Amino acid sequence: MREQILEDLKTAMKNQDKESLAVIRSIKGAMQLEEIDKKHFLTDDEVIDVISKQIKIRKEAIEGAEKASRDDLKEQSLKEIEILNKYMPKQLTKEEVQKIVDEVFEEIKPTSLADMGKIMKEVTPKVKGKTDMKDLSILIRNKLSNL
Repeated sequence: MREQILEDLKTAMKNQDKESLAVIRSIKGAMQLEEIDKKHFLTDDEVIDVISKQIKIRKEAIEGAEKASRDDLKEQSLKEIEILNKYMPKQLTKEEVQKIVDEVFEEIKPTSLADMGKIMKEVTPKVKGKTDMKDLSILIRNKLSNL
């Protein structure tokens, strides 16, 4: 995946695609910082984590732009998220996520909200990078509240 990002960076430079170039450079920079911290080249899973963080940052920027009534900034962030999503694994549908959560609930049989950590520990590896973790947390919390 790392090679794909670097290849896309070269392509964006050749095509003078300024939007893609800026986003890919931000990914590359975030990857380099992470590699310095971890003292090794990132695995594909670690690259997905970096990209997920970049998407999260842009989603937060969208919320801020909406509060400030800045449609231009909102549109820019949406375009950047679209570019970032090219590097993410295929996203799971809400139904697929719900099915995974239901399976884990059957397996663990939680009794209260205190079991949230156990559920997240089991669900996270199955959906990491394939769904919004904030939405997942809300789904699990709601399900635990209804026990």
